Amino acid sequence: MPQPNITHIDICPPMRTNTTTTKTDTDLKIKTLIPHECPLWNNTSIGRQLSTEGITIVMDDFVRSGHGEWEDDENNDGGDGATRTRCRILWRRPGQLASDVYDWAVKNGYVNSVCTVYELHSGEDVNGMSFQGADEELLRRALGILEDQGKCAMFRGDTSEEDGIKFF
Repeated sequence: MPQPNITHIDICPPMRTNTTTTKTDTDLKIKTLIPHECPLWNNTSIGRQLSTEGITIVMDDFVRSGHGEWEDDENNDGGDGATRTRCRILWRRPGQLASDVYDWAVKNGYVNSVCTVYELHSGEDVNGMSFQGADEELLRRALGILEDQGKCAMFRGDTSEEDGIKFF
């Protein structure tokens, strides 16, 4: 049976606006996907699975749309795919996370105040926020965007969990 011609698939869920999201909901989000081992492509109840070529088309579109990044593509440029086996899932793009973090800081009175990266990642004030439990590297990229925009300054603490952010 021929594979469908897939030009674009949006497989990211819409952002949830429910602020009662629990930590367990965040823990259930896939952070890294190994595409060729993922059960998403296989429907055993009807005995069908997506071809390797189909998986590649979907994952390339996922990455191209900004919702994924190859972790093992040396140049992260799409290359020939020979080393692309693990994909970091970006539930929110770095720019979107930056906006979410800044909106949270304004809403919660953190402008002209300091908080830690740990508080942004796991603090009580971030329950239900899009960045709660986010990959630390991705969160730092979002903070870097805010720093470039002049909306915050980051400084080093004794440990990475103690690194601070001052919002402007």
